[in-house]
Amino acid sequence: MTVVAAYPRAVREIENIWIPLAGGTRLAARVWLPEDAERNPVPAVLEYLPYRKRDGTRDRDDLTYPYFAGHGFAGVRVDMRGNGDSDGLMFDEYTKQEHDDALDVIAWIAAQPWCTGKVGMMGISWGGFNALQVAARRPPALKAIITLCSTDDRYADDVHYMGGCHINENLGWASTMFALSSRPPDPAIVGDRWRAMWLERLDNTVLLADRWTRHQRRDAQWKYGSVCENFADITCAVYAMGGWTDGYTNAIPRLLANLKCPRKGLIGPWAHKYPHFATPLPRFGFLQEAVRWWDHWLNGNDTGIMAEPMLRAWVQDSVAPANKYAERPGRWVAEAAWPGATVKPRRFALNPGRLDDKPGPEASLTVRSPQDLGTLAGEWCPYGVVPDQAEDQRADDARAVCFDSDPLPDRLECLGAPVARLTLAADKPVAMVAVRLCDVAPDGASTLVTYGVLNLTHRDSHEHPTPLESGRRYAVRVQLNDIGHAFKPGHRLRLAVSSTFWPLCWPSPDAATLDLIVGASALELPVRGPNPLDATLPEPPPAMTAPLTRRTTIETGGSIRRIEREASTGTTTMVVGMTRDRSRLDAIDLEIMETPLQHWSIVDGEPLSAKGDIAYTTTRRRGDWSVRVETRTVMTVTAADWVIAATLEAFEGERRVFSRTWDTTIPRDLG
Repeated sequence: MTVVAAYPRAVREIENIWIPLAGGTRLAARVWLPEDAERNPVPAVLEYLPYRKRDGTRDRDDLTYPYFAGHGFAGVRVDMRGNGDSDGLMFDEYTKQEHDDALDVIAWIAAQPWCTGKVGMMGISWGGFNALQVAARRPPALKAIITLCSTDDRYADDVHYMGGCHINENLGWASTMFALSSRPPDPAIVGDRWRAMWLERLDNTVLLADRWTRHQRRDAQWKYGSVCENFADITCAVYAMGGWTDGYTNAIPRLLANLKCPRKGLIGPWAHKYPHFATPLPRFGFLQEAVRWWDHWLNGNDTGIMAEPMLRAWVQDSVAPANKYAERPGRWVAEAAWPGATVKPRRFALNPGRLDDKPGPEASLTVRSPQDLGTLAGEWCPYGVVPDQAEDQRADDARAVCFDSDPLPDRLECLGAPVARLTLAADKPVAMVAVRLCDVAPDGASTLVTYGVLNLTHRDSHEHPTPLESGRRYAVRVQLNDIGHAFKPGHRLRLAVSSTFWPLCWPSPDAATLDLIVGASALELPVRGPNPLDATLPEPPPAMTAPLTRRTTIETGGSIRRIEREASTGTTTMVVGMTRDRSRLDAIDLEIMETPLQHWSIVDGEPLSAKGDIAYTTTRRRGDWSVRVETRTVMTVTAADWVIAATLEAFEGERRVFSRTWDTTIPRDLG
């Protein structure tokens, strides 16, 4: 990583500034400006998040916004209502209130004497989501956005209901926000009212695990803020970025294919991080690329960025399986538009144990998987910091129904979304299917390339699911996550089919048996042919950052990822989290500690034994001021219901100032 020490323009930072909203609410913002911006106004770039600009995103903000300011763009990092140092309350993600506030913030920025009146918006994850969502509202000052690691589909391509399956991250992320949103503002910013603000937040805490679990179909809860409902709403320029290791890459091809506004896409090998400090390598000079983008759309200068191919993607080479990669070898490829002109589906028929060019006679194969199949698949959304990626798949492959190709005679390059077209029947009214595509080396090592899951009651609609009829054949389409991958000569393709995928997906109420009809099922692989456009790509800019935040380590923690199987009970437990890790942000003399810990468990043969138990402790301390929040959320299931129990306790010093419990039961809706 290269650190940039000097910029064309001197930079001035404002630690906190208040943005007034209608009704007297104020939002807290941290601002970076060229030193002479009041005399020579500049465009502005907004990032708008609930993650606390004071201490939550300070490291990554310091790596980014001084560079923008030094190159002639104001950086404005705003805490959303009810978070960080901002006033008010937050009741859910991606609400109309959130977007209305963003419109006011953009108008306020555009009216400042240091701003030309033109604004860009960017963000990763939550900030990438609301950049798309606010763009769909068309505020006049907003001219372009950069959306990273985000999605256009809040229901089926976020942390909630992948393929209509209730995924574990619905509980995981709800539990994380339960803890993060319960933290107090900083007294150094808001003064003596910090305690009253904190208690108001605690009194109005919404248990998001409850709210999100009550919406198991694609209803109004998820349609609002899903820009795929009407891509035409977005008219400003969009640059969509992400990485193959991330959980959100699928949105980039969809945005490129469906938006009509000026647009570009960038997909690297990265996990859920900005490209200039992400892993796996190679990194990408995001700061330089963003400045080219902003200069084009906010200053009207032709930087050449729009003359380059619409999509730049890193096609990864075959590698040995590992739960963390420092680097993924491969090459950059280019597409003038999406779908790519040289990407064509290649069909492989599913025959008994084999992927063949032609289907054989129809035959039925039984798929009834152990309840803990899937523990080797890694996290739904890896961050690349801890070992959270997929391990060697051989143990899970041995317990699934697998189909292997012959050894490949030549390199096979894929770009896009593989699709499994399966003909099957089930013996239960509710069942799921999981499909994994693996790269099998000559020594037998099985590397997970991509996967897809489908709640079979959602085979025709996420909005109107219907039960399965026992024994009836259904033709279903399972789309796997988009990928750029090149299989080596001598390697085999493997398609692994299972009826479970724990803990990524919660199991169906009854252990279902699937009858998979080979000879009538197939895999469609997006095979990419030679494209001369690849040779026209300019060299990627080197990764650069602004100087890193000074942080003093007080207590070094570490990551936990442990899978335990108790033979006497048949119980599999996965433990994921962090041990005590304390540090002090020197610039604001603030000591922080976050300790998340997740336990996922299930008993083989007993889908109703599935349990998620997530505890989170967060601490802030400066001198005599010390606050701590402890949360815990536990989800279990019955045949008919989701059962959620939660606790929230807050402490000032060692004195408990708040305590609340939740106990809720939610009917299962074909899931």
